[in-house]
Amino acid sequence: MERKSCVLATPDGPRTVPTTIGVAVGDWALLDDAGQVSGIQPRSTEIRRLGVGGRAVEQVLAANLDIVAVCAPLERDARLGRVERLLALAWASGAQPLLVATKIDLCRPEDVGPALSQFGAAAPGVDVVPVTVTDLTSLDPVRAMIAPDRTLVAIGASGAGKSTLINGLVGGMELATGAVRESDGKGRHTTAWRELVELPGGGYLIDTPGLRAVGLSDAAEGVDAAYADITDLAAQCRFSDCGHESEPGCAVRAAIERGEIDAGRLERHRKLQRELAFQARRFDARARSEERKRWAKLSRNSNPARP
Repeated sequence: MERKSCVLATPDGPRTVPTTIGVAVGDWALLDDAGQVSGIQPRSTEIRRLGVGGRAVEQVLAANLDIVAVCAPLERDARLGRVERLLALAWASGAQPLLVATKIDLCRPEDVGPALSQFGAAAPGVDVVPVTVTDLTSLDPVRAMIAPDRTLVAIGASGAGKSTLINGLVGGMELATGAVRESDGKGRHTTAWRELVELPGGGYLIDTPGLRAVGLSDAAEGVDAAYADITDLAAQCRFSDCGHESEPGCAVRAAIERGEIDAGRLERHRKLQRELAFQARRFDARARSEERKRWAKLSRNSNPARP
């Protein structure tokens, strides 16, 4: 799927049509007699992010998904905030989240265990699968999850190994890949559009461009699920409005003192909660502004100026 056109899989073969506003990769499209998209079927799931820039506009990255695979290179000091943010996006989609630890062959052997432990702590309730294309058998757990007619979308930053993962699952170099800069670990955008690929034996994979910004808006349930350990502990605090600072009977602070939860994870949770609250106010203000404009227009139409 590109900016100006998209390719439809039809009984008569692939068909390229102009991109229709509101159509996302993975949609089931309805065609009119002229062969153009006239609508889409209701989506079972969809992964959305807040569009980059100053406008409060959501973007649908993919639809009708069964699994959202968050791809992140396995590193001793991984950017867990980005991983947790992507997992919140995955939980909010309604599909099954999966954390794929890529490039384990680039991680020092003595760092693999601690790094995987970090990933596990950042992903409660989510399977963590370490993979490497140097050993294609490491992809077997992911392949087993994609039964016939199941769809997996891979998301992550540029250079996270999304296209390489899909190439390994497909069994050939279907998608372009690029090198990662050693200075900061970032990769070039070798995937410039979202693409659905059929897996031999059944199932579908969706590759997406690297996400530089991952804005969250209507994802409160996704954030709660991504931080299920903190959410569950917060329900045990003495006070329902506990700020997890110095309040007596705080179950979250007690868990941090026992070393069960990292204090940085709590701060990252707070950051996402503040972001959601800000976006909620932003969307509410936008809705109020649009409502005022609508009523002003109705007022002008019902009270025309005198000549």
